[in-house]
Amino acid sequence: MAFKRFDPEDFLVSSDSITSTLWSTGAPILTSFETSSIQAAGSSGNYYLSIYQTSSTDPTAQVQFDIAYGDALGSGSTWYNPIVPGNSYTKTIYGQYRSMILEDENASFVFGTGNNSYTGNNFWVLSIERARYKQSLFPGSLNLQISGSGGIINLTDNSLDNPVNVFLGSTRVLQLVSGSNGSGISGGGYVAGSGSYGLVFPDLGTIMLNPAAISQSIQVDASRSNNSDGLNNQTMFNALSGAASKSFISGSTGEIIYSNFINQPQVYITTVGMYNDSNDLLAVAKMSRPLLKDFTKEALVRVKLDF
Repeated sequence: MAFKRFDPEDFLVSSDSITSTLWSTGAPILTSFETSSIQAAGSSGNYYLSIYQTSSTDPTAQVQFDIAYGDALGSGSTWYNPIVPGNSYTKTIYGQYRSMILEDENASFVFGTGNNSYTGNNFWVLSIERARYKQSLFPGSLNLQISGSGGIINLTDNSLDNPVNVFLGSTRVLQLVSGSNGSGISGGGYVAGSGSYGLVFPDLGTIMLNPAAISQSIQVDASRSNNSDGLNNQTMFNALSGAASKSFISGSTGEIIYSNFINQPQVYITTVGMYNDSNDLLAVAKMSRPLLKDFTKEALVRVKLDF
């Protein structure tokens, strides 16, 4: 869980829809990808790789998103303890996202739906820095480009093809498919036998990538060995930076780039957290059901504390 204190510009006395870019560059397209050797070599580097919009030593450098790799079997990194096989950094990452999203420690992530579904036990995840967005990623505004030895794929969420909200647990989810601007190519944009290219969780600012589909399409492969740490994070960084001419497109710079921005954006409140002035999380309340919110609605949430 991440948080950001309200700034003066966060308060709006208006019912107008507000959209903006994700990136601190102010541009809708993120084309420069830089990492920090210090962060990568530190203790956090075993878990994730932070991506900046410029050199990490530049005073203007800010984290745009993080890359991590999760594996239910603990593959892809060394064990915490050599005599206890399977317990590793990647297994911890997988468990964290499984608990947060699936809310079931025995469940697995399913990429795609129906006959176009694939149950995977590993994933890459792109976690957008919390300070980059206000409420959620706007469905239909995401275009992601990934390159590999087998070529380049253009990915987007399928929000226009499937406008009805779908949830995993209490988290809204969209499929990541081959296409652009919220719509898949002919056939839905899925990969035969491997499902969708991933899952998009707009309210979490999270994109989960399916290694099976990506490997089948452009030969970007996740390592399942246990003799290195951070290798898979670097692999995905290379795949993104190799397509950096227009890898990430999301948001607006004051003009309506995507026609669906005209519609009212909506989010669903699922959890309420209460913090003190030291930013310590004191209590968490789960909603009995997701509560729809948009810029025309206000909601008063009453929290009952049990001791």
